[in-house]
Amino acid sequence: MTTTVLTHISALVTNDPSQGDGSPLGLIRDAAVVIEGDRVVWTGESGRAPAADHALDAGGRAVIPGFVDSHSHLVFAGDRTEEFNARMSGRAYSAGGIRTTVAATRAATDDQLSANVARYLAEALRQGTTVLETKSGYGLTVEDEARALRIAARHTDEVTFLGAHIVSPDYADDPAGYVDLVTGPMLDACAPYARWVDVFCERGAFDGDQARAVLTAGVARGLRPRVHANQLGHGPGVQLAVELGAASADHCTHLTDADVDALAQSDTVATLLPGAEFSTRAAWPDARRLLDAGATVALSTDCNPGSSFTSSVPFCIALAVRDMGMTPDEAVWSATAGGAAALRRDDVGRIAPGARADLVLLDAPSHVHLAYRPGVPLVREVWRAGERVAGPYGG
Repeated sequence: MTTTVLTHISALVTNDPSQGDGSPLGLIRDAAVVIEGDRVVWTGESGRAPAADHALDAGGRAVIPGFVDSHSHLVFAGDRTEEFNARMSGRAYSAGGIRTTVAATRAATDDQLSANVARYLAEALRQGTTVLETKSGYGLTVEDEARALRIAARHTDEVTFLGAHIVSPDYADDPAGYVDLVTGPMLDACAPYARWVDVFCERGAFDGDQARAVLTAGVARGLRPRVHANQLGHGPGVQLAVELGAASADHCTHLTDADVDALAQSDTVATLLPGAEFSTRAAWPDARRLLDAGATVALSTDCNPGSSFTSSVPFCIALAVRDMGMTPDEAVWSATAGGAAALRRDDVGRIAPGARADLVLLDAPSHVHLAYRPGVPLVREVWRAGERVAGPYGG
């Protein structure tokens, strides 16, 4: 198996505190990385790098782990530009929100939906995302939810069943009947294609009892839980996520002290999604409060057509630093190692021997530039599983 060494890295973010400066980022200056096959086999100072079959020169640029985007909604069709334009213009808009996307998604062909997923995954990859989770939730029938997950599973291993996104319009007068459908025939059809089960636990969607029923049914079928929690107001979502051992509670915008303490004392990751607040002009999550309490925080895009139509993790890093109280170091860690923790992955989100070789070469001398130069396309090259997949020499 051939080896490749990448030398003269100005600053290498390993996310391994046993390396480099001993910080959570495990930062190594004037560093090198050796890749063998799809794995990292050596990291250290550039002058001590072992010989390899191929040598590449980073030219004094920074290298970070590939971003791990642990929350997105990519299986959809249609467009909600008018809704966004009205919201940003302060005008009333009476179209159907998520229901608009549900109608368009149901009407789309498999090929159309698959092409959309591939397009947005490629868009994210060019911006440094090497692992991306995505959900169903825009079908809301047994057939359409299973179809969404089947399509998603062609493109990523991190697939989430979100039949409990909203109550299906077909069950508007019978929400209990819809919960029975989600936890019965829909789950039976969807579980073979998914790794995770999720629920939107929020006023206007699913209450605590309904969310518990969905999650426990999913767990009984071998799926791992995660929760849309406390986005629009205070509610039971975070406490339910911690109680059930969910990998993550996502959004976490409106938290009580008890919610923060529960997250800090558990291994449930608080996944923050600043693209949603940006696109809806809502209150920002208080990342500083969570971090100071000792909670594990992830940053993700929430890429979806209604409330956060961005696939850019660098954009979310800049928002988190500017508006959520995070330092640049914390934001980069949360977008890499934090996302990996939210997906219960230890093979990604870090650059250390044994980890999958997912690397991002920045056209900048430091990872801090991701927040320092917002909106600038700083991702120069991307490696995923040891293969250069984006950049001047890639796709």
